[in-house]
Amino acid sequence: MVHVAILGFGVVGSGVAEVLEQNTERIARSAATEISLKYILDIQDFPDSPFADKVIHDFERIEQDPDVQIVVETIGGAGIAYEFTKRCLQAGKSVVTSNKELVATHGYELLSIAKEKNLNYLFEASVGGGIPIVRPICQCLAANEISEVYGILNGTTNYVLSKMAQGVEFDAALQQAQEMGYAEADPTADIAGDDACRKICILGSLSFGHHIYPDQVCTEGIDKVALQDICYAQQAGWKIKLLGRVIRLGDMIAIYVAPHLINASHVLANVDDVFNGIMVKGNAIGDVMFYGPGAGKLPTASAVVADIIDCAKHFHARKYIDWAEGGSEVLADSRLLKSRWYVRTPLGGEKDFGQVETLSYHGANPADTAFLTPPMSQMEIEPKLKAANAICAFRVLE
Repeated sequence: MVHVAILGFGVVGSGVAEVLEQNTERIARSAATEISLKYILDIQDFPDSPFADKVIHDFERIEQDPDVQIVVETIGGAGIAYEFTKRCLQAGKSVVTSNKELVATHGYELLSIAKEKNLNYLFEASVGGGIPIVRPICQCLAANEISEVYGILNGTTNYVLSKMAQGVEFDAALQQAQEMGYAEADPTADIAGDDACRKICILGSLSFGHHIYPDQVCTEGIDKVALQDICYAQQAGWKIKLLGRVIRLGDMIAIYVAPHLINASHVLANVDDVFNGIMVKGNAIGDVMFYGPGAGKLPTASAVVADIIDCAKHFHARKYIDWAEGGSEVLADSRLLKSRWYVRTPLGGEKDFGQVETLSYHGANPADTAFLTPPMSQMEIEPKLKAANAICAFRVLE
């Protein structure tokens, strides 16, 4: 029998407990051993929970209990979760997490400790919720040299943009997301692109072998996307999506997060609401897409429990998930990447952008103009945007 402890009994932590309870026999068959939940650590009591008798408040009980071999960290953030994760690994316990901020910020260090201790530090649920993506990159696509990973990585922003595509204004769409439980009371991390940034950092680290830190990534959210931009794009056969992208450029990689215009025929254009879609380009397999619910209690818990099973099956033969330390020397400046751009400026602002493709829609503001530029880098377009008093500018994915 394998004993498990859960750190943090919020949405994901409670979901993990439920899946372990509901699918006990199936999990035991998959792991070739029974898996038992022994402790739940939280600052609160949960007297109405069926797991109330497992709730404790002293982390050291878990740290010092030799029966606990796997710890599930669902506290979130990179504060106490970081301390507890390190202490668990140093105490000889494998750790499973859904915490994308912790993996993106401290993944190299924590993986190094796990390697030194011959343990596992697994994080399938940290990217894409219930979508399998970490294992496929590390195992199923291991024979490929990956050239690019990009996709819709945040369900909240995708929900907001999907509602805006139906004619709902930004603020109203965000309020709907909050009412549906898809967005936090403070949605800044989602709207500003920080959540997508952490996830593309993890995917980039896995794919290209060097740790990429969130503060190294040029990150833009959806706060500048207005309903009129959606309308201009739709009339021309495009959709607007927030993408995280990481691209191999010789021996270096470029990485960024930003809104993009995507052709309506592109497979990602039809990934709507809170769903995620991730594209991986390999030199042997070509393009592969991973699609599914990017968040949610049970989908995320499903991925966490799959990692628990993996840990139980690999106590003496750790999973090979690893990457080297990162540094600025492996990162190319994403602002040098060339693409066409969607630009909206006051009327007449298009004159300095070369031969542009003008966009229109019925009911557009006559004081504005929107257009697609010829290919140029961000560094090339920025002075033109400033001179034209541009309202917004987004890359075009082609």
